[in-house]
Amino acid sequence: MTDTTAAPLGVRLVRKVSSTRLFARLAPHVIPRLDHAVHRLTHGRVLPSTRMLPGLVLTARGAKSGLPRAIPLACMAEPDGSWILIGSNFGRPDHPAWTANLLAFPDAEVSWKGEDIPVTARLLTGEERAEVWARTLRFWPPYAVYQARIPRTIRLFRLTRRS
Repeated sequence: MTDTTAAPLGVRLVRKVSSTRLFARLAPHVIPRLDHAVHRLTHGRVLPSTRMLPGLVLTARGAKSGLPRAIPLACMAEPDGSWILIGSNFGRPDHPAWTANLLAFPDAEVSWKGEDIPVTARLLTGEERAEVWARTLRFWPPYAVYQARIPRTIRLFRLTRRS
């Protein structure tokens, strides 16, 4: 188990709140909309949710429609310049739609700190997924609570820059 007492009080409070079922019901309707609106108004410079977790805006083609879909997401920025996306869906039973979009169309774009970057997504599996999942739980322990209350395996994607 991760020692969360080292985190600042505000972070510990948000971790506790984000682990609740009420948060899982309300957050998907509030946080992405707020992030998207502020991101648009600031021309890609600000995402409110990044006060707690790093975040980006993923634009991927819809799996069914083929139309571009933009969604703000928390991410883990990797030292090699890639990003890890966690398909937790706030601990809800279904995979988030953006994961199906990346499975259907892995070429996408992210807005990261005001820069638009073309990327390719790859679903992590096996040992690589296990290693990244362990780091994910150290990064944000509530993901363990989300996984414990749902039967599906939370999808992890690595996004790498396209040249």
